[in-house]
Amino acid sequence: MGWNPEHPAPAAEDIVKCVSCGLCLPHCPTFRITGRETASPRGRIAAMRAVEEDGAPVDGAFTTMMDECLACRACETACPSGVPFGRMIEAARAQVEPERPASIRGLKRLALAKVLPRQPLVRALGIGLAIAQATGLDRLVPDRLIQSAPQVSLGEVFRPLPRRHGRGPAAALMTGCVMDVAFRDVHAATMDVMAAAGYTAVRPRGSGCCGALAAHYGSPEAARQMARKRIAELEIFDRVVVNSAGCSGHMKNYGELLADDPAWAGRAEALASRVVDVLELEPSGSGSIDSDVAMHDACHHLNGQLIADQPRRTLRNAGATICELGDGGRCCGAAGAYAMAQPELSAQLRQQKAEAIIATGAPVVAVANPGCAIQIAQGLEEAGSSVRVAHPTQLISGS
Repeated sequence: MGWNPEHPAPAAEDIVKCVSCGLCLPHCPTFRITGRETASPRGRIAAMRAVEEDGAPVDGAFTTMMDECLACRACETACPSGVPFGRMIEAARAQVEPERPASIRGLKRLALAKVLPRQPLVRALGIGLAIAQATGLDRLVPDRLIQSAPQVSLGEVFRPLPRRHGRGPAAALMTGCVMDVAFRDVHAATMDVMAAAGYTAVRPRGSGCCGALAAHYGSPEAARQMARKRIAELEIFDRVVVNSAGCSGHMKNYGELLADDPAWAGRAEALASRVVDVLELEPSGSGSIDSDVAMHDACHHLNGQLIADQPRRTLRNAGATICELGDGGRCCGAAGAYAMAQPELSAQLRQQKAEAIIATGAPVVAVANPGCAIQIAQGLEEAGSSVRVAHPTQLISGS
């Protein structure tokens, strides 16, 4: 048994870095909820070690352990041994894929390799979703199937955006897939922030999905294909600005993703070095917020990129009083499609996050990742709260 040699697998040198000390356990959201060793980073790595060293099968139990992981990487931040859990869980999920039912594999292949890479299809789905939500037809779809869907309006889908905005060195705005359909207001605010930071914000033609979801959900080849397309489109720019935490974290990892591709490895590393999350720009504030702002840290900011102080400084400079959530930056339970795949665990984390936000008393919460924004908005609605969810760039720009 053991690993399937036809698919990526967790590296032996990564597995042995874990010394089973348990310091990750208090930081793992799924372990905190379940109390199960099999729902902890240490338990998941033990399962990987059993496959690597003892030839254990990649079976249903192994699949459940990997599927329950949020890939929030809080364990990485806490780990004193430097265990690279993020890339290990992605490789483990690539091993799991062949074991799934053919129908599930087909649906995932359709979504991750056929739809997300094609922005016209994503836009068409956005238009359909907006119409369904406006007419109430979305209520005919089981909740589990649309758990991670954003609230979309036709006005948002067709919101006009300038091709260029600002004066200074040209920097590309990574438009992405879902962000460019459901969060174009955030793109507009991001272009304002880029201009305030001294750049000419350029919205490139083409563009599309960065490949993060494909990488997270066991489809590394689809992720690599999307990475190559984004590199070809964006490598002419000296700086690429990203306003989604998951996307910026993934794009900064393009060099590792394509390291074994001689034709693209150097180009991937070069582009990755020029990717910056918009919250790292820290433009001067205008002092226009003048209210309390609860601060939610997206996992791919806090754990993947160590981005925490920058947005707080920028919002304070713009007049905000920052209210910390007091939950240690715990994951909100969005994690891409996690709400659809693990609805019970996701719902518990969503409720905990909503309660932490409401407890601050702030009228608005700053959220810099689309999945988190959708999840948190749903949690606040379920709690009967009127707290507004806004991207930090919207607060900084006054939009």
